[in-house]
Amino acid sequence: MNISWKELREVKHNMPSGSVSRIAKELGINEQTVRNYFGANKFEEGSLTGKHIQPGPNGGVVSLQDTTILNLAREIIQEAKLGI
Repeated sequence: MNISWKELREVKHNMPSGSVSRIAKELGINEQTVRNYFGANKFEEGSLTGKHIQPGPNGGVVSLQDTTILNLAREIIQEAKLGI
């Protein structure tokens, strides 16, 4: 899937507090891996996240090999909007 860097960061910024921990716990991965997915670069603590960034407008295009983290983040944002 391709998404702009700006869109990916908007998802990250719209996640309620504690979302990174929840995603990591639900997927059984390191919290830093989730942070890396959304733009951090601390690979000594977390894993690579299967993304490639191409330069371009809106921060470039991010090609995601696996959208599991993104999909869960969007679900969490939706839950927060609905007050679930």
